[in-house]
Amino acid sequence: MTSSKTALPLRTILLGTVVVLMAMGTRATFGLFIQPMGLEHGWGREIFSMAFALQNLTWGFGAIGAGMMADRLGSGRTIALCGMLYAAGLLASRFAMTPTQLYLSAGFLVGLGQAGTTFAVILPVIARTVAPSSRSTAMGIASAGGSLGQFLVVPTGQFLITNLEWTGAYWVLALFVSVSLPLSWFLRGKPVQTDGSGPQQSMLSAIKQAFRHPTFHLIFWGYFVCGFHTAFITLHLPSFVVDAGLNAGTGAVAIGLIGLFNVVGSFTAGKLGGMYSKKNLLAIIYAMRALGILWILCMPMSVWVVYVFAGWMGLFWLGTVPLTQGLIGQIYGMQFAATLSGIIFLGHQLGSFTGVWLGGRIQAITGSYDLVWWMGIALALIAAVLCLPVREKPLSVKPSAVLA
Repeated sequence: MTSSKTALPLRTILLGTVVVLMAMGTRATFGLFIQPMGLEHGWGREIFSMAFALQNLTWGFGAIGAGMMADRLGSGRTIALCGMLYAAGLLASRFAMTPTQLYLSAGFLVGLGQAGTTFAVILPVIARTVAPSSRSTAMGIASAGGSLGQFLVVPTGQFLITNLEWTGAYWVLALFVSVSLPLSWFLRGKPVQTDGSGPQQSMLSAIKQAFRHPTFHLIFWGYFVCGFHTAFITLHLPSFVVDAGLNAGTGAVAIGLIGLFNVVGSFTAGKLGGMYSKKNLLAIIYAMRALGILWILCMPMSVWVVYVFAGWMGLFWLGTVPLTQGLIGQIYGMQFAATLSGIIFLGHQLGSFTGVWLGGRIQAITGSYDLVWWMGIALALIAAVLCLPVREKPLSVKPSAVLA
């Protein structure tokens, strides 16, 4: 009996990590398609920036719906549906012949697919299967899986583009994300309140209570900054490197290094989040990101400067995820954690939209990304300050919100 109880959380953590690995790893390859697709179709960076921005925005709004679907109808159905949408969006991107078609495929369909195959749905599934004392660590492992996917899939994507051309690469990547379909069976289920944290609420009451809580808004806008950084760097770093006179391979390796170092960063953040204040750890992460961006702006550009930047940023890349998700579960409980995570994640994706779109727009106008980098430093410092007033105390359920 004991071994079976132990096996379920371990299996859930492992399979959930695989789904996140493939979904996040594939997402990190999109910057590699800018050069080959742009040359063939005559598209500039603004087209890809808009497609990726729409993807992030759709992902953000879709995460709310995916979270609600997971809480109401079950996580398995949600993951399977979104996995199919993700694969369909990649295949449709391969056949896109106009910017509008790219916006609908790589933007809308892929964004909906990511909503149910990444953190907002997968991490609450993992969190509800483990003891409260282990939740932060378990979510850190899954977040590290997303970074490991970035390390493994981005170089693989470059290999596929080189050997199968970009058209063939899309087919293989669609197979990668399709792994979520069979795995969704093992990640099925709906949340039940078994931790003795109090009476059950309705979903609407839980949302209203969270929105009235100032901490919810502080977390939301801190996550906005996280999205600004990660999306801008993921999409534009390869082009920034090429603009600086280095080869495209350096940019691909840098994105992979971010993922590799964040395997350590995410796991460590999750582990520390179970022992120390999550809000203080978040503030440190954002402040360290500011130092990393300052490095790449001020140092003479070289391959090793880029690699040091990638390693440093990797240490503080997705460590925000287990800490943010941990705060949501700690403060608001697990009953509607996927729904509230989806709403918070919208903040992340609004930041992603802003960073990606501004990156392409400002580069097109000024011929440089420098202004966006400086904005990234300012936002990192603002996010660090926003974390400090967060109240980590669990929020009690009001009697009026209890279900009859």
